[in-house]
Amino acid sequence: MPLVNIKLGMFARRRKQEKQSELWVVASRLPKATPSRFYELVEGTLQEMEFATKVWEMCGPAYAAEAKGGRPGIDPVVYLKMLMVGFFEDLPSERAIASRCADSLSVRGFLGYDLCEATPDHSSLSVIRQRLGVEIYQSVFELILEALRAHGLLKGKHLGIDSSVLEANASLRSLIHRNTEESYWEYVRRLAAEAGIDPQDENAVRHFDKKRPGRKTSNQEWVNPHEPEARIGKTKNGVTDMIYKPEHVVDLETGAIVGAEVRAGDAADTEQLPERLVEAGVTCARVMPEVAVEKLVQSVTGDKGYFAQAEMAELQALGIRTVVSDPQAAQRRRDKRSKEERAVLDRAHRAVGSESGKQLLRRRGQHLERSFEHILDEGGMRRATLRGRENLNKRHKLAAACYNLSQLLRCLHGIGTSRQWLATKKSQIEAICDCLRLFLHALLSQSFHPASFRGPCQSSWLIVASQDHQLLCPENPPSSTVC
Repeated sequence: MPLVNIKLGMFARRRKQEKQSELWVVASRLPKATPSRFYELVEGTLQEMEFATKVWEMCGPAYAAEAKGGRPGIDPVVYLKMLMVGFFEDLPSERAIASRCADSLSVRGFLGYDLCEATPDHSSLSVIRQRLGVEIYQSVFELILEALRAHGLLKGKHLGIDSSVLEANASLRSLIHRNTEESYWEYVRRLAAEAGIDPQDENAVRHFDKKRPGRKTSNQEWVNPHEPEARIGKTKNGVTDMIYKPEHVVDLETGAIVGAEVRAGDAADTEQLPERLVEAGVTCARVMPEVAVEKLVQSVTGDKGYFAQAEMAELQALGIRTVVSDPQAAQRRRDKRSKEERAVLDRAHRAVGSESGKQLLRRRGQHLERSFEHILDEGGMRRATLRGRENLNKRHKLAAACYNLSQLLRCLHGIGTSRQWLATKKSQIEAICDCLRLFLHALLSQSFHPASFRGPCQSSWLIVASQDHQLLCPENPPSSTVC
C-alpha cells in the first residue's frame, strides 16, 4: 500500500506540473465560413433584387453619419438576415437566433462573418429593433413583394383575410385589478375566506375558484402590469391565456401575404375591416404601379367571423365583391329591412353561393391556413418572446416578408425552406439506400454457389446486377450488362 500511494502521489504531482503550451493557429489556415446550399440560394436571390443596397437606403436616416465613440452599429442587412435565419430554422427568441448565428459556420457565411469575428449579441438585436421604426419594416416587406411581382407571383385582385392566436409573453398569475390593483389570487383568497374556506389551503382555494358561480375574468377589470397590451382569451388549444391576434391578408391567386398585423386579443374581426383592406390595397398599388387602381382588390373573402352588415355595405360601396358567409342568414331574411340593406345581403349571399365564390373560399382555407402554419408553428412565432404590440408587429411583419421570400425561392429553385432542402438531401440518401437494398435483395434471392466463383485471379466471373435484377450464371456471360 505505501508503494502504491507513492506512485499515485508522483503521478498527481506530474499531472500538476505538466501544462500544455499555447496553441497558435494562423488565421488564414482556419476553415472559411461558407453558407450551405440553401443559404447560397437565399443570398443569390437577395442579390438579384439588390436587397442590401435598398435596405441601406431605407435605414440610412436611423444611423448617424459619423461615429461619435462607443460601439459601432450593426449593419441592418445583417440584422434582417439574422431574423430570416430565425424564421427558416424555427427559432422563437432573439437569444436563440444570436446563439445559432454564433455556432453555425454556414449561417456565418450567409451573414458575411469569418470564424474569428463575433456575431451580434441578442442585446444588439434589441437595440437595432428599437432604432428602426415600423415604417422601415413595412418598406422591407414591400421590397420582397416587388420581387414577387417581378416574377408574376402577385396579382392583387382577389384577397382573403383571416386571423389566428399568438400567445403573449405574459402570465395569468400576474393579473391585477385595474381599479384596486389587487392581484388575482388575493382576490380569490378573499372570496374564499368570505365563503368559509381556509385561504391558506391552496388546493381548496383553487377548487373554489374553478367552481365558484359567476366566475369571469374580464379584460375590462383585469390587466397584466408587465404586458398591459395583452388580452385574456382562448388559445388554439382552448386554454385561457394572455393572447394577441395576428391577422393576414393574402393574395388568393398566388398565396403571397400583402398585409400582416398583430391586433389586440379582444379586437373584433369586423372592427375597422374596410380600413384594413383598403390599406392592403394601397400596399398592392405601391408595389404594382403599372396596374390600374380599379383592377386591384376586386373581391374579399373571409370566414363567418368577418360578416357584419355595415362593413359589407361599405365594402360593396367601394366596388369590392364580398365573399363572406353570413352565420345568421336565415334570421336576417325573416327580419324587416330596408331595400338597401336587403340588396347588400342578397349580393353577399349570391357571392358565397356562386361557383367562383366557392372556389375563392377553398383558396382562402388553403393559402391563409398555410401562412399561419409556416409563420406561427414552423417559424417560431406561436409563442411571443417580445412584449408590446409595436415590437410584435415589427417581428411579425418581417416574418411575413420571409414567408413571401420562401414563396419566391420555391418558384425559382424548387426549395422554399431549409427543412425542405434537408428533406431533399435525405430523399437522395434514401434513394441510394433503396438501390443498395434492391441490389442485396437481388443477390440474396438467387441460389448463390460459392464454388462457382473462382476468385479475381481466374477467368470465371460473376455478374450480380442486371436490368431485371437477375443473377447471371458465370458459364454463360452476356455480351454487355446494364447496371
